[in-house]
Amino acid sequence: MIIAINLYLYSFPWVLIVNKGVFILERLLKIGKVAPKHSSQIIHSRLGIGFEKLDRNAFDPAKAYDKVAELGVKWVRIQSGWARTEQAKGQYDFAWLDNVVDNLLKRGLVPWICLCYGNGLYDEKAAKVFGAVGCPPIHSQEAKTAWHNYVKATTEHFKGRVAYYEVWNEPDGNWCWKHGADAREYGEFVIATAKAARAGDDSVKIIGGAQCRRDLHFMDIAFATGMGHYIDAVTFHEYTPDEKSVFGRVAALKALCSIYNPSIEIIQGESGSQSRSGGCGALNTGAWTPRKQAKQLARHTMADLITAVKFTSYFSCMDMIEALNGTVGDKNSYLDYGYFGVLNADFDENGYATGEYSPKISYTTLQVLSSIFAEDFEVVDLPILFCPLESGRVFGHDFNEPSLISSGFKKPNGSHAFVYWNSADLMTTEFESTITIQTAGLEGKIRLINLLDGTIYSLSDLVEDKGDNRYWLKNIPITDYPLLLTFGDFI
Repeated sequence: MIIAINLYLYSFPWVLIVNKGVFILERLLKIGKVAPKHSSQIIHSRLGIGFEKLDRNAFDPAKAYDKVAELGVKWVRIQSGWARTEQAKGQYDFAWLDNVVDNLLKRGLVPWICLCYGNGLYDEKAAKVFGAVGCPPIHSQEAKTAWHNYVKATTEHFKGRVAYYEVWNEPDGNWCWKHGADAREYGEFVIATAKAARAGDDSVKIIGGAQCRRDLHFMDIAFATGMGHYIDAVTFHEYTPDEKSVFGRVAALKALCSIYNPSIEIIQGESGSQSRSGGCGALNTGAWTPRKQAKQLARHTMADLITAVKFTSYFSCMDMIEALNGTVGDKNSYLDYGYFGVLNADFDENGYATGEYSPKISYTTLQVLSSIFAEDFEVVDLPILFCPLESGRVFGHDFNEPSLISSGFKKPNGSHAFVYWNSADLMTTEFESTITIQTAGLEGKIRLINLLDGTIYSLSDLVEDKGDNRYWLKNIPITDYPLLLTFGDFI
C-alpha cells in the first residue's frame, strides 16, 4: 500500500499533508472522456437522486431541473408534503407538486413519491413541528381518515404520472417517528396506507421500509404484521463511509423478504456524505472534502450496482437545510445546513438554498456513472484472476489484500467491464498502488476508466497479449475509488 505523505516542518511539526493520489495514473495515455448522457436519452437506469425537502420549500426546483437531467440519472425521489398540500381540511392543492412532477417527466426523469409527513390540521403536536416532520397520523380516527383521504387523492391525482409510492421516511428513527419508533405500528400504518393508495390507483407500486438503521429485527416485526403482502419493494438508507456494509445488508434484506414475499425488490433509497466539515445531519462530524464525497458516492453506488438493487438514489441533488427537528416560529431551530448535494448552494436568512447551484466533483462522478451504466447490464463472474507480481512503480509488490473489492458486468452487445478498488479508510488514507491480473476469453479493446472524473486511458504499454484473447495486465493502477476496465464497446 502506498500512502503519499509530505511532511511540512513549519512551527507545527506534527502537521501532515496528504497528497491527492493521482501519480499512479500519470504514466497512462489519456485517450478521451466519458460522454455525458441526458436523462431523456436514457430508457432504463438503476441510478437516481434525491429531490427531497420541497415539502418544506428548501430550494428552488426550477433552477435544479436541468442540472439534474444533465446528470443522466433516471429515478428522482420527492416528498409528498401533506401539510403543504392540504392547508384547509379536505381541500388539496397539488399545484406545487404538479410543477415538480411534470418538470421531471418532461426531462425524461422518473419521479417516485415518499408519502409523508404529518398535518397540524389533525394533530396539535404536528402543528408545532416545522413541516410536521415525524408526526404520523395514527393517534385519532380523524387523523387516520384524513390521511387515508389524502393518500387516495394523491395517487388518483398522479395516476399515469407516478407509479411508485414509498410509505413514510425513516420510521425507525425517532426524528421521523417522534413519539418513539415502533415497528408494529409502522407495519400496520403501511398496510392502511397501501390500501388507501390503491383505492386511488390500483396499479401503483408500494414501497415500505425507508429504514435508516441497520436493524433487521425492526423489519421482521413490521413484516410480521402482514406488511409483506401489501408492498412491492423495500428501501434502506446507508449513510456510512465504508461501503462494505452494503453487501451484507442487502443480502440479509433479500433473505428476510423471501420469507414473507419473494417478489419484493430491494431499493437503496438514500445514501450520501457531506462535502465539508461543519454541516448537520448524517456523518456530519467527519473531516469531509469534495474529493472524499465523490469517492464515497462512487464506492457506494458501485456496491449498490454489484448487489443488483432495483435502483439506487444518492442523497442529494444539492446542499440544503436538514429541517428534521425544527419548531414552527423558531427559525433558528431549522437553520441546520447539510452539505450532501452534488450541487453547491448558498443560503438566505431563512435557510432557502440560493445561488447558481454549481457542480461539485461528485456531480461529475455521478454523471460518469450514469452514462456508463445506462440501459441494461447484468452482474456476472468474469474470467479474471489477480496475480500479484513485483512492481517497480511502488518499489515492492502489487496490492493483494482482503479489502480489494471487484465485480464483473456484461451488456447485451457482448461487451464486458470489470470494476475494482481498495476499500481503504476514506477519512484517513489516500491510497494508490498497482495490481496485476490475467484475463481470458474477453474480446475487444481494453480500456481503463477513472470513474471519479470519466478519463479514459489506454493500457497498451501494460498489456501483454498471449494470443487468443488471453492477456496479462501488469502493474496497472488501483486506487481507493473504483476504476473500470472495459472490454469492447461497454461505454
